[in-house]
Amino acid sequence: MQLANRLDKLPPYLFLEISRKIAEKRAQGADVVSFGIGDPDIPTPQHILDELTKTAQDAPNHRYPESDGLPEMRKSIGDWYKRRFDVTLGDKEIVPLIGAKEGIAHMSLCLIDPGDIALIPDPAYPVYAVGTMFAGGETHLMPLTEERGWLPDLSAIPAAVADKAKVMWINYPNNPTGGLATLEFFEEVIAFAKKHDIAVCHDAAYSEVTFDGYVAPSFMQVPGAMDVGIEFHSLSKTYNMTGWRVGSAVGNQQLIDGLVRVKSNIDSGISNAVQYMGIEALENTPQEWVDANNDIYRRRRDRVVEVLNAIGLDAPTPKSGLYVWARCPEGWTSAAVATELLDKHAVVVTPGRGYGAAGEGYIRLSLTTPDDRVEEGLRRLEGWRLPEKP
Repeated sequence: MQLANRLDKLPPYLFLEISRKIAEKRAQGADVVSFGIGDPDIPTPQHILDELTKTAQDAPNHRYPESDGLPEMRKSIGDWYKRRFDVTLGDKEIVPLIGAKEGIAHMSLCLIDPGDIALIPDPAYPVYAVGTMFAGGETHLMPLTEERGWLPDLSAIPAAVADKAKVMWINYPNNPTGGLATLEFFEEVIAFAKKHDIAVCHDAAYSEVTFDGYVAPSFMQVPGAMDVGIEFHSLSKTYNMTGWRVGSAVGNQQLIDGLVRVKSNIDSGISNAVQYMGIEALENTPQEWVDANNDIYRRRRDRVVEVLNAIGLDAPTPKSGLYVWARCPEGWTSAAVATELLDKHAVVVTPGRGYGAAGEGYIRLSLTTPDDRVEEGLRRLEGWRLPEKP
C-alpha cells in the first residue's frame, strides 16, 4: 500500500508536535506548564450550553444538516456583521463553517489549480500553505517584519508573481505576531487585488479578543472588499467554543458559492443543534461578558510580558489576540529558547520557526492557561535569565 505523495510534503503539524513533547515530559514525571496552544481554558457561557441541551432534544436536529447552514444561522451571522461593523450582507454572501479552519482549508480547492500561486504571509497559520499544497498550488511568501508593523510589503511582490497569483491570504489581528491592520492597509490590498485579479482571503478569528480600548476593523467594511474578498470568522475565541467547531465565511457571492459547492461534496455542515448554540452566542451574549472574558486574557498578558522582558526577551504588549510574541536574545534560535525553557523549567512555548522562516528568532506564548498555572510557569522563570550565547 502506498500513500499519496502529497503527504510526504506535509511538515509535522506544529501543535501535534507540541502535544507530543508535553506528553513525553509528563511521562518522565515533570509538572509541565504549557503556553503552547491557543485553546481557551474558560468554559463556554452557560446560556449557550443550555441552548444546545434544549435543541439537542429536537428529533429534526438529529438528522443531516445542510452544507450551507440553517437560514436562521446565516441571518444571525449577517445581523452580527451589521451590528458590529455596519456591513450589510445578503443571504448568498454568508456560509456557516465547521470552524474557520475548515473553510480556510477548503478555500484553496475553490481557487487554486495545479501551478497557480497563492500569496501567503510569513510567519503565518500553517493551514494557508497546507491548503495550497493540497490543491497543487505554489506559495509565494510575503515576509512580515517587526519594522513594518507585521504588514506585508505589497510593492516587493514581483509583477510576474502577482499576475500569476490567484489568492492572497491576510490575517488581522495577526497570529502569531499580534500585528494589527489599518483600514488604509486594507484599501491598499483591495487596490492590489483588483489590479492583478486576485481573490483576498482574510482570517479574522481574533477580531473580538482585544485590549486597551482597541477595536479591530473588518476587511469587509472597506469599500471594494466585497468585489474581491472573503472573510473567515470564528466563535471559538470570542465565546470559548473551540471544541464546538462553529465559524463563518462572508463576502463575495462568487467566492461563497464556490466554498458551498466544495463543502457540499466533502462535508455535511454543522450539526443543527450546534448551529443553534452559535445563534445563541451571537444574539444573546452581552458585550459586557465579552469584555470581562477579554480582561482575564489582558491580566495574563500583562504578567507574561513583565516576566519575559525581565528574563532577557523582548516582548511588546499586544493589543489583540491570545498570544505574546517575544523576540529571542541575540544568538538564540527560537527552537533553542523553547528547548531551554522545557528542559530547565518544564515550561512549553512555541518556537516562531514553526510558523515559517520569518518567525525565526521569536517565540509565542499562549494566554489560554488557567491563572494558577500561568503564575506557576512565571514563578519558575522569575529571577532567571537566558544565559548568554558564546
